[in-house]
Amino acid sequence: MPSTTDAAAFKSAWVEGLVTSYSRLVAPVPDAHGVMSTGSPEPGRVAVVIGGGCGHYPAFAGLVGPGLVDAAVIGDVFTSPSAEQVYRTARAVDGGAGVLFSYGNYAGDVMHFGLAARRLAAEGVDSRTVLVTDDVASGSAEDTGARRGVAGGFFVYRIAAAAAARGYDLDGVARVAARANAMTRTFGAAFGGCTLPGQNEPLFTVPAQTMELGLGIHGEPGLRRAPAQDPAGLADVLVDTLLPELGEAAGKRAAVLLNGLGRTPYEDLFICYSRVHRRLAGAGVSPHRPEVGEFVTSLDMAGLSLSVMILDDELADLYGDPCQSPAFTATPAAEPAVPEPRTAPAAAAAPSGAALAGADHAAQGGGVAAEALAAALAAVEADEQELGRLDAVAGDGDHGQGMVRGLRAAVAAARTCEEGDGAESAGRALLLAGTALADAAGGASGALYGLLLAEMGGALVEAGPVPVTAELAATAVGAAFDAVCELGGGAVGEKTMLDALAPFRDVLAERARSGAVLADAWSAAAAAATDAARATADMPAKRGRAARLGERGKGHADAGATSLALMARAAAEVLGEHRSAPPVPDAAPTEEGR
Repeated sequence: MPSTTDAAAFKSAWVEGLVTSYSRLVAPVPDAHGVMSTGSPEPGRVAVVIGGGCGHYPAFAGLVGPGLVDAAVIGDVFTSPSAEQVYRTARAVDGGAGVLFSYGNYAGDVMHFGLAARRLAAEGVDSRTVLVTDDVASGSAEDTGARRGVAGGFFVYRIAAAAAARGYDLDGVARVAARANAMTRTFGAAFGGCTLPGQNEPLFTVPAQTMELGLGIHGEPGLRRAPAQDPAGLADVLVDTLLPELGEAAGKRAAVLLNGLGRTPYEDLFICYSRVHRRLAGAGVSPHRPEVGEFVTSLDMAGLSLSVMILDDELADLYGDPCQSPAFTATPAAEPAVPEPRTAPAAAAAPSGAALAGADHAAQGGGVAAEALAAALAAVEADEQELGRLDAVAGDGDHGQGMVRGLRAAVAAARTCEEGDGAESAGRALLLAGTALADAAGGASGALYGLLLAEMGGALVEAGPVPVTAELAATAVGAAFDAVCELGGGAVGEKTMLDALAPFRDVLAERARSGAVLADAWSAAAAAATDAARATADMPAKRGRAARLGERGKGHADAGATSLALMARAAAEVLGEHRSAPPVPDAAPTEEGR
């Protein structure tokens, strides 16, 4: 049924209910959007941490508990959790033997979990990462590492958790988890779209008497549309797709998971599985401890998926270990004793971006940088629905919501800085804003825009207490562009935000070299970014989920390029209002204050 919960409160509301109803098994991670096992951390044992956007329960929080994973970090609906939330969750369950991260292969998750892992490494906490790449519909058999992760992650998480519980070291846990992922394949189909919290209409629709084959768990377009099948007929489609992917599977055991996506009756799942079982057995594959039910959903999507993991002796042995969690139990385990109340980890004391987003926006501070961010927020808020529409062409339609959420936090963070419009003051405001934006927005866009602001801020801080000139701004934007390319792995021409950011950078640098003042140079650069963003409508996407549409993706501008242009124009208006005032340096620090 459509959720009546306000979208902004959805995540916290259901997590509160989960940890309250299953307090014997799980607890909230202190000062973070995460759920942890009541038995974690366990000194000397590897901690297994999974996570991703919410809307997929039982994944990810429903798989936390004794014998299963130690913690799940939770993002907003279909949005990756931020690096800050991943870091705090991992710190909360680290028992001193290292952390194994595992999650689906999505750009936002990869960036944020990766940033958290780097931060942990800097503090002496070792970690390994195993990406889940089981979805055969999202990449070729020759490049399985590029595939996305869907329901097969359940197998990977179970194997990793069992190995950790047995006392495997970090490399050993990573080894068997990677082996489980390599031996797992998933294919799914959908008959109807899901409805986002607070919305009345589904994110997408599937025409009557048809089904989308290969649809992802966020509503991404499927491989193809086909006539609808009854449960037994669909079983044949699923098995016929997976068998060629399983290699020499005859004579081997296989873990089998038939997963409902949120709105498929269990009776239909069981009818489908009976046919799956016969087909696999007929191909010489012996189903081992099969599971039928909901394990990775997509809110209330109508559909299902089939996952198969070919087992060797070690994987089969680990897969049979007992475990207990809110959503899954294998062989009843004794109920653990209620632990003593925990205090929050020291590292979690700083306010998160989500907390800053709720701060009093009327508070002043941060100078022109905060004014520009506030103007950017207003511009993105005004176009939030259009940004969502553009993003929904090939994605999950949340770009507008995510950017508004992130910019609100960015404005609040920037306004905590002291007044000052010199480079150092503006840089500090942007540094805080970037961290807050990434934390609150989550997803790939949150990571990239947060990095963009933070890198610009870092370059300005390095310049010291001097005026912000067009030349200095161009240097900061150039450094930020390079950092965004490195983190996202993208390039100009792939229909992303870089297609607006590159001309903005180039025109800003050109005008700075010609001697233009900051306001004029920025205005010209913003105009170039706007033209470039509009031109992305004529480009086929070459990166991310949109790339699968090919030429079908033409006719719609890129959401990321569009939001960047909106923000650049809004900042140009603020700089224009301050144009009559000469550039002002920050007050030079005294010897005592250095």
